Amino acid sequence: MSLRSYVLAARLEEVAVAGSARLRRMSGGRYEFVHTDAAGRHGRRGGLGLDVRDDYTGAVRPAKTLSGGETFMASLALALGLADVVAAESGGMVLDTLFIDEGFGSLDSDTLDAVMGVLDELRSGGRVVGVVSHVDEMRQRIPSRLHVIRDSAGSRLQATTA
Repeated sequence: MSLRSYVLAARLEEVAVAGSARLRRMSGGRYEFVHTDAAGRHGRRGGLGLDVRDDYTGAVRPAKTLSGGETFMASLALALGLADVVAAESGGMVLDTLFIDEGFGSLDSDTLDAVMGVLDELRSGGRVVGVVSHVDEMRQRIPSRLHVIRDSAGSRLQATTA
């Protein structure tokens, strides 16, 4: 393993730990990330892999085996974990704005509740969370919304507060 890969692997481990806390919360304790030292294709860049521990089966499996909704949760958890690591190491600078474009349509109702709970916690903690979604159930969950209204003159925004 090159020095560069070693340093990246150490950073990825930190992000995986922070992301796992988020993923466990969103998945009801089912999933967490496992940093792997296995070499990638052609024996390159060992230490830069992530698998998922599934507490339902007790097995560690490749992240690519997750369903669409599970992949969305894992991606969101990693993004939040990265933001947590950056905030912890940047002298208190917080990444306080997060935009999520779609992905919610692949979640079942219970999983959507868990993910929205995590996003609500972020919002309560002072972060701005912007969501782009066409899922009707999201309208009831998000108090302040911007609607894009298309008409013959083009598009305009309409602000709505629940």
